[in-house]
Amino acid sequence: MRRPSRSAFLAALALLALVVAGTWFSQHQPAPAARAQTAVPVRVVSVAQQDVPRYASAIGSVLSLHSVEVRPQVEGILTQVLVKEGQWVKEGDLLATLDDRSIRASLDQARAQLGQSQAQIQVAGVDLKRYRLLSSDDGVSKQTLDQQQALVNQLQATVKGNQAAIANAEVQLSYTQIRSPVTGRVGIRNIDPGNLVRTSDTQGLFSVTQIDPIAVEFSLPQQMLPTLQGLLKAQTPALVEAYMDADGERNLLGAGHLALIDNQISANTGTVRVKAEFDNKDGLLWPGQLVTVRLRTAMDQDALVVPPPVVQRSIDGHFVYRVDGDKVTNVPVKVLYQDSTLNIVAGVKAGDQLVLDGQSRLKPGSRVEITPDAPPPAEMAERRSQP
Repeated sequence: MRRPSRSAFLAALALLALVVAGTWFSQHQPAPAARAQTAVPVRVVSVAQQDVPRYASAIGSVLSLHSVEVRPQVEGILTQVLVKEGQWVKEGDLLATLDDRSIRASLDQARAQLGQSQAQIQVAGVDLKRYRLLSSDDGVSKQTLDQQQALVNQLQATVKGNQAAIANAEVQLSYTQIRSPVTGRVGIRNIDPGNLVRTSDTQGLFSVTQIDPIAVEFSLPQQMLPTLQGLLKAQTPALVEAYMDADGERNLLGAGHLALIDNQISANTGTVRVKAEFDNKDGLLWPGQLVTVRLRTAMDQDALVVPPPVVQRSIDGHFVYRVDGDKVTNVPVKVLYQDSTLNIVAGVKAGDQLVLDGQSRLKPGSRVEITPDAPPPAEMAERRSQP
C-alpha cells in the first residue's frame, strides 16, 4: 500500500491551522456597533385642571336623634297595644292603654271631697259675715269672730288640697294612656296585653326611635380640630357623605352636614368626636349601622390633577416622566393632596403628557412609543365624582 506523500501531510496540517485560526478570530473579533435604541411602549395621560374637593374619611356609627324606651308611669294591667311592631307613629299618637278603673275611683273620691269642703266653706263664710255685723254692736266677742275667721281659712286650705288631689288623680289617669313622645318607628314589643306592668320593671313595653332626621357620629384626629372649627363657622354647612361598602362598591346612603364637635378630645386615642345630621326620608340610614363617612374639608380651585400611578418616588422625592417629543424627561413634582383616585401636584402644566404605565423601563432621555389605550383626562373627573 502506498503511503501519503510528505507534501499531502503538510497541506492537511496547513488547512487545519487555517481552520483553527479562523475560529479564533471569529470568537475574538470586536463587537459590532450598538444598534439604535429601541423605543419603550408606554401609556400616557394629560395633566387635567379641575376643581377638586378634599375629604377626610372615617368610620361612623348611625345614631337616632331621639330614641325613647316606652315605660309605664303607673302600675296596672296592660289592656291594649294599639300599634304594631315596626309601625311608624307621630308624636302624640296613642300607643297603649292601662286599666284605669282604680285611678278613676280615686279621682271621683277627690272630687267628692272637694264638693264637701266647698259646702263647708260656704256655711262658714255666711257665719263669718254674720259675726262681723254682730261684732260692730258687741253682739259677739272678738274671740268668736277670730275663731270663725280661722275656720274659714282652714276650709279654704282644705279646698286647695282637694283641688291638688284632683289634679294628681287626673295626671295619674293620663298615664294610663301611653302616647308617643316622638315621631318615629316602633320597635319590637316586649310585653303583651294582659300583663301587670309596674314602674319598677327593668324592661319597657317597646321603643320608639326617630329615623328622620338622623345622625352619624365619627371620630377624627385632633390635628383636624382647627379645620373642623372653621367648617362649623362657615356660612355654608360642610358636606358629609355616608357610604356602605358592599361587594367592593361604595353605595351612597345619604348626604348631610356637619352639626357638632364634642367638647373634649379623647386622651386615650387623640381623636375628637364629631356628629353630622342627615335627612333620611328613604330610611337608608339605620340606628346602630356602621358606615364610611367622608367630610368635605376644602375645595381646590383649578387644581392640576393626575392619576396616582403617574407619580413616582425616589430618594430625592416625587417625580414624573414627561413626554417631550419621542423622549421622556424626569420632572420633580410636589404632591399637594392625594387619595385613592387622584393626586394634586405642582411642578407641571395643564396638558402635559405624563407616563401612566411603563415607568419601570424608563430613565431620563429614553425613547418612548405611545400606545393608544391611555384613559382621557375627563375620565379622572368621572372617577372622582363616583365614590
